[in-house]
Amino acid sequence: MAEERHPTRTQFPASAETQKPHLKKAPEFPILEKQNWLIHLHYIRKDYEACKAIIKQQLQETQGLCEYAIYVQALIFRLEGNIQESLELFQTCAVLSPQCADNLKQVARSLFLLGKHKAATEVYNEAAKLNQKDWEIYHNLGVCYIYLKQFNKAQDQLHHALQLNRHDLTYIMLGKIHLLVGDLDKAMEIYKKAVEFSPENTELLTTLGLLYLQVGIYQKAFEHLGNALTYDPINYKAILAAGSMMQTHGDFDVALTKYRVVASAVPESPPLWNNIGMCFFGKKKYVAAISCLKRANYLAPFDWKILYNLGLVHLTMQQYASAFHFLSAAINFQPKMGELYMLLAVALTNLEDTENAKRAYDKAVCLDKYNPLINLNYAVLLYNQGEKRDALTQYQEMEKKVNLLKDSSSLEYDSEMVEMAQKLGAALQVGEALVWTKSVKDPKSKQRTTSTSKASGFQQPLGSNQALGQAMSSAAAYSKLPSVGKERSQMKNLS
Repeated sequence: MAEERHPTRTQFPASAETQKPHLKKAPEFPILEKQNWLIHLHYIRKDYEACKAIIKQQLQETQGLCEYAIYVQALIFRLEGNIQESLELFQTCAVLSPQCADNLKQVARSLFLLGKHKAATEVYNEAAKLNQKDWEIYHNLGVCYIYLKQFNKAQDQLHHALQLNRHDLTYIMLGKIHLLVGDLDKAMEIYKKAVEFSPENTELLTTLGLLYLQVGIYQKAFEHLGNALTYDPINYKAILAAGSMMQTHGDFDVALTKYRVVASAVPESPPLWNNIGMCFFGKKKYVAAISCLKRANYLAPFDWKILYNLGLVHLTMQQYASAFHFLSAAINFQPKMGELYMLLAVALTNLEDTENAKRAYDKAVCLDKYNPLINLNYAVLLYNQGEKRDALTQYQEMEKKVNLLKDSSSLEYDSEMVEMAQKLGAALQVGEALVWTKSVKDPKSKQRTTSTSKASGFQQPLGSNQALGQAMSSAAAYSKLPSVGKERSQMKNLS
């Protein structure tokens, strides 16, 4: 049997390539942005501690050159209240990317929060050169100019922002400029446009309603405040304003019902307790009124309107020393209001300090050129002191003011004021036929404790202490100066 042979295999020499040693993989260079996604994820989740840990690691790996990590770190510092540290980091970002408008915006924002408004405007202007289509730059620039009281520049910037993009906040700031300069008509126009653009914004509706309330257009005010409450039934500002309207028309119980709703939402609101106090004053519950007003004064000790009301209530209760205290404090905060000096003169008269009362009346006459009640009460004081010639001068000044107001508008005067003027006219022998409109008896007027008719004729001094104090408190019924409780509630709501 033949022997089996195995086929031989030819051996080829190994290739030169396989004989070469295996080269190592090229080293990976650090990528500056490789952790940015994780930093962003933690930041939007508000997991700031984890975010800061990753940022620290990223900055160590990149030797502090990762712009996004620095940017987010600066944002976190700002949220934590470390504004100066955030400013320094944003400035670093601006150095790393000098052509990035967002970095300059953040630098300017930090400067603004530090109160450096002028420096912030300079940075915002630089940012505007890099990006001329960013409404936020122009909006914030306008806000900075508002703080610098450069209102014309502020208006220009805000109008430019609205041309680029319409936003509720820009409308609100533009309206505030007009309110700051005292132009209510233009402010109302701005807020009307804003409501047309954003009809469901309760802040805009409430503000516009308050403006209508301030100028006496109650139907429009009620309409806009009602719309605000439709979208937000617990909007305490709108409820407070609606209660103020009801209080203005003497519906004190309904107003108090509204205020109870507000009290559950904002129990520490000074305007709320001020208005509640004046509702009790209207209901002749003077102790409750003082209690509520003192709570409002505790919450807002520098609010002159609350001090005014406290002085008025104490005058009505014939607590003249306390009235003097609160009225003097109110004058310190509002030294240009003639009515305050008039009420102070009433307190001084009843404290038998006639000379200082005359000085207060002189100051009131100089400051207020329209209110005839100041001249009337000054004339009463002068007549009681036997100075009939000076009393006649004040009486004639009062008649001039009444004539002027009668020609400009149809006014009705409080019956107590008319009665006192007629008695004084008879005493001065100038007759009782005055230029007043007919005597109006207001059944809802709650500003008096007792009728002035209790002061017997002119054998006694004209206007006893009690009657004189009531004449002052009833200044509220004069339509140029609405009733004190009503006026203060409106003004406070608008502040």
